[in-house]
Amino acid sequence: MKHAETVTFGGSGLNRAAELRGQTEKIAALLLKNDTRIFPIWRGRVLLSVLSAGTRQVANWITSGHPLMEFAGDAPVFLGFDGDCACFAIDVSSWQPDAFDAEAFGQFFDTTEYRHASLPEGQRFIELRAAMTALTAREAELLATAKSVLSWHESHGFCARCGSASVIGQSGWQRDCPSCKTPHFPRTDPVVIMLITHGNDVLVGRSPGWPEGMYSLLAGFVEPGETMEAAVRREVKEEAGLEVGSVSYLASQPWPFPSSLMFGCAGEALTREITIDPTEIEDARWVSREEMARAFAGEHPEILPARIGAIAHFILFNWLSDRLK
Repeated sequence: MKHAETVTFGGSGLNRAAELRGQTEKIAALLLKNDTRIFPIWRGRVLLSVLSAGTRQVANWITSGHPLMEFAGDAPVFLGFDGDCACFAIDVSSWQPDAFDAEAFGQFFDTTEYRHASLPEGQRFIELRAAMTALTAREAELLATAKSVLSWHESHGFCARCGSASVIGQSGWQRDCPSCKTPHFPRTDPVVIMLITHGNDVLVGRSPGWPEGMYSLLAGFVEPGETMEAAVRREVKEEAGLEVGSVSYLASQPWPFPSSLMFGCAGEALTREITIDPTEIEDARWVSREEMARAFAGEHPEILPARIGAIAHFILFNWLSDRLK
């Protein structure tokens, strides 16, 4: 495995067993097995608990007879196999907790935890960003997949061709329109995120609403008819007014917030004078390697690095340690 594949949410090698998705009877039988794991997702939050030693958080699951299954809005999504155990995901967002902080829930990073009465005391629904680096690679891939696919179902309940209500198919990996017979498949949005350098310096920027002082690599969606390389050059030009020459691929990361695939790229800036587009970003600046090292050590007076677990942090960390391969 390449070092680049060790990024968060990547590299676990989950057996997705796609050949079983259309076999309704086999999927139904798997769902009822005692060792089958059903990962409940509540309004985008995942079910986690902390190990007794307090060393890391772990993903929790339920079985088909659990009380939370009463809140299932649709059929479970078949995720694949973790060893010999079949894994599914279910959306239980119709559950309404007694105490719900709507204001905190809508923030960039919500640390509020929610517990259903049927769950053990230590198990909570929490924001995946809060625990993504504390999970095993397999847990992270399972939860990222579950969160992304269920998010797609939530926003694609109607046929984009004729407007009729669609129904789930292929064990959650398809939606079918009974009216016009059009099949629909889970959407993944390609995003480029780029390490733009000029000599010893790297380009970083920040968006409005981010935590104070947090800077990250520039990023943007790939447009139809556009290569990754072209998207890198266009986005940097639009956001920072810089021309970019050579562009190369570094690494990719599934990013389930809600369902992007981040393509990490490296590019060389041909110009240095920054002119930001304030409708795109709040600020951009050149940061030297030495300054970025101070930021990662928590010693920079103005800059906080990208959140641990994000591909921006992964790329910058490996740029500092000369391991971008």
